[in-house]
Amino acid sequence: MLKQQAHILIIEDDPAVARSLQDGLQRETYRVDWRASGREGVDYANKQKPHLIILDVRLPDGSGFDFCRQMRQLGLRQPIIILTVNQDETDKVLGLEMGADDYVTKPFSLRELLSRIRAQLRRAYGELSEAEANSDLLYIKDLMIDRGRGQVLRDGKNLNLTPIEFRLLVYLAQNNEQAISRNQILDTVWGLDTPYDGDHTINVHIRRLREKVEIDPNHPSLILTVPGVGYRLAR
Repeated sequence: MLKQQAHILIIEDDPAVARSLQDGLQRETYRVDWRASGREGVDYANKQKPHLIILDVRLPDGSGFDFCRQMRQLGLRQPIIILTVNQDETDKVLGLEMGADDYVTKPFSLRELLSRIRAQLRRAYGELSEAEANSDLLYIKDLMIDRGRGQVLRDGKNLNLTPIEFRLLVYLAQNNEQAISRNQILDTVWGLDTPYDGDHTINVHIRRLREKVEIDPNHPSLILTVPGVGYRLAR
């Protein structure tokens, strides 16, 4: 996806912060819209389908974590970057649990945020655009992975994976029952933006992915743990 085509939604109640972000991102030729409350942001995102969402944790009408979860429940798959003033790991972990793809701690530099935005757009759309040209399908048990559309279906129903969950599942599927190490997963799925708490991040995303693709997430039969190594996908 070209930067000029990317549409970003900012959900932030502080006008000074929002306008500063909007001005900075627009100078980078992104299309940027701003909503000051969680409800307005969720409604806008659901109707307008921006390519990426920047979501503040503290909003006047509720927690950004709850609004993140609502957007995922609505089937919105675009990357969500959480903004938080809390440097404690709790906010970061909770954001991942609710479906966020990344987080930035305030105060932050525009350069740092731009780097994270580019990484998320590249992951979510660059790879899927290339796959769409190939238009290939992967079949794993009762799942159909449509790499062209970026969808995973069971009985015709879209399982609504986030972009990072989708990439993780595709990577496991492409390796045909081979055990994949955690380092291999980090290098391929996260690339240069490997999180500092890599093992924990993988655990969180594997658990969330199992909750969506396993018939019984407590007794997984599809995404299997390989002790001492990592994970493999059972055919």
